Amino acid sequence: MKSLDNVTQTLPVSLPQAGGGVYRTGSSPARPDAAAVPTHWYNIAADLPEPIPPHLNPATGDPVTAAELENLFPAALAAQELSTDRFILIPEPIRDVYKSWRVTPLLRASRLERALNTRARIYLKYEGASPVGSHKPNSAVAQAYYNQKAGVDKLTTETGAGQWGSALAFAGAMFDLNVEVWQVRASYESKPYRRYLMELYGGRVHSSPSSQTATGRAILSDDPNTPGSLGMAVSEAVEVALAEPRVRYALGSVLNHVVLHQSVIGQEAIAQLREQGEATADVVIGCAGGGSNLAGLSFPFLREVLAADASTRVIAAEPSACPSLTRGEYRYDHGDFSGLTPLMKMHTLGNDFVPDPIHAGGLRYHGMAPALSHVVNLGLVEPVAIHQDAAFHAGVLLARTEGLVPAPESTHALAAAFAYLDRTSREETIVIGLSGHGQLDLPAYHSILSGCSR
Repeated sequence: MKSLDNVTQTLPVSLPQAGGGVYRTGSSPARPDAAAVPTHWYNIAADLPEPIPPHLNPATGDPVTAAELENLFPAALAAQELSTDRFILIPEPIRDVYKSWRVTPLLRASRLERALNTRARIYLKYEGASPVGSHKPNSAVAQAYYNQKAGVDKLTTETGAGQWGSALAFAGAMFDLNVEVWQVRASYESKPYRRYLMELYGGRVHSSPSSQTATGRAILSDDPNTPGSLGMAVSEAVEVALAEPRVRYALGSVLNHVVLHQSVIGQEAIAQLREQGEATADVVIGCAGGGSNLAGLSFPFLREVLAADASTRVIAAEPSACPSLTRGEYRYDHGDFSGLTPLMKMHTLGNDFVPDPIHAGGLRYHGMAPALSHVVNLGLVEPVAIHQDAAFHAGVLLARTEGLVPAPESTHALAAAFAYLDRTSREETIVIGLSGHGQLDLPAYHSILSGCSR
């Protein structure tokens, strides 16, 4: 593994260090005085000891090319999907939108520490500060920008809990794009406020599976009462995008370019820890459904691990109802239900897997991001499966100590952190990713408190 000092010798002027500062050619990385909105996204593909397995064309079995990906994505995003560059410049129009909420807070959870009676120092990286209340705009804004530059009129997408759909609708409003969303039926029916938010931003929302597509009609014919799945919703959105020349598809997680865009989270967190006198994190914990949230938080920390400058432990908390990392197979699979997407090497439960309709709709995906799956396979990330009830009770404790109501997805990271702290008495620095707030998920909390969780 290369040291960070050696790496800087090959970098051009003004590329960022992991903490959000800049590298200067021929010198050691500068330590930033204060966290700032990163100027570049960080791509872990440049630093891994083994390359991420390529996506495959299902018809030929060959690695997909950028030209093939341009059927779904603009050229800039297709290039990012296949890139192995360590840093990619964030265009100024994207940073201008980011600045309305970034840098997001890194909060010391002192009251939570006391409640847990732990010697650990617990920090919360809080992405609920964004306009839509989650980490999702980090990629939605970028995808909307590149599509608008490419002359696209409309974006189609899927969403589970509605965090991604609302983020893309928000980004569409920022860059004057129409947005059409297929929301998994279980969440469409149980989380109406996220649908209202998407519509407020100008998005058009369908319950998935829907009668709007051939894919949806076929699924409904087989099972009219299906709760839906993210894989089904992806298939519907992709079908529409492929059929119209000025329409493109936008994915909220899983793909390499989405993971790339989320790296602003971890870059900021590293700089913020240093501002508070912490050299780095001993443990980083986040929830994992498609993988972009955890990857965005942890990959900049793993960059320091790969350079032998840190020994940070990373834990991925997934729902026991959809345990792709802990019980799935690491193999090539489609990212959608109907097999319209390229084949990706990932931990998967099978693209036809339909999870139970748990409250954490954003974690109900059959597979995991290829980049995150790869680092799990390399032993750099440890997965754990968390039951919904344990997750929500962790969320209640956070609300009653720190006043923050976490999204159902994020409660899984909290529960994993509490379980970890139960097994150790060391004085450590723990960073927990709070991917979003749960103030539109209060009915789910009510059902837990009433003893009627499903």
